[in-house]
Amino acid sequence: MLGVTNPLTYVLGTAAIVLLPGPNSLYVLSMGARRGVRDGYRAAAGVWLGDAVLMTLSAGGVASLLHAYPWLFGIVKYLGAAYLAYLGVRLIISTLRRRRDPEQATAVAEPKADRPFRRALVISLFNPKAILFFVSFFIQFVDPGYPHPALSFLVLGVIAEVLSALYLTLLIFGGRYLAGQFRTRRKLAAGLTTLVGGAFLAFSVKLATASLS
Repeated sequence: MLGVTNPLTYVLGTAAIVLLPGPNSLYVLSMGARRGVRDGYRAAAGVWLGDAVLMTLSAGGVASLLHAYPWLFGIVKYLGAAYLAYLGVRLIISTLRRRRDPEQATAVAEPKADRPFRRALVISLFNPKAILFFVSFFIQFVDPGYPHPALSFLVLGVIAEVLSALYLTLLIFGGRYLAGQFRTRRKLAAGLTTLVGGAFLAFSVKLATASLS
C-alpha cells in the first residue's frame, strides 16, 4: 500500500510506542493540569512539530548517517539527556522552594514566562523514545523498491501523528481534571510535580544509555 510494508503491524507497533510513557506525553499532561486545555494543545503542537522534523530527517537519510557515524548519535543523545535532566532538577528544586513558602504553593512548577510550544518542541526533538522510533523502527516499513518513497514516509508520518493527536488529546483533558484536584490538594500537586521531575531525570538516564542497535 503506497510503498508501506505490513501496514497493520506498523499501526499496532506505533500505537504501542505512543502509549508508552515518555517525556512528550508527560509534559503535555502536566501542561494540561497546570495551565489548562489551551496551553496543553500548545505543548502538543510542539510535540507534533518535533515529531514531524524527526520524521523528515529520517526520510532524508539521517538515520543511515547516524548508523554510519555513531558519535553523531552520541552527541544528540547526551545533549538531550542533559536538557531532560535540567528540566527534572528544575522541577524538583521548584517544589522544594514552594514547600518552604506555602503561600506560593500551586500546581504550577514552572515560571509563567515559559512557552509550552517551544519547550515541548525541544523535548520532542531530544525525546529518546521518538529518536529511536524514527531512526530504527519507522524506516523499516518503507518498501525500498517503491518508486515514490516520499509518499510512503508521508503515509507513515500521518498515521503516527494521528495516533499521537488522539492520545495527547486524552492526556490534555485528563490534565484538566487533575487541575481541579490540585486546587484543593496542594500536597498532591507538590507530589506530582516532584514525580514529574524524577521522571524527567529517569528519561535523561535512559537517553544517555540508549543505542541504535
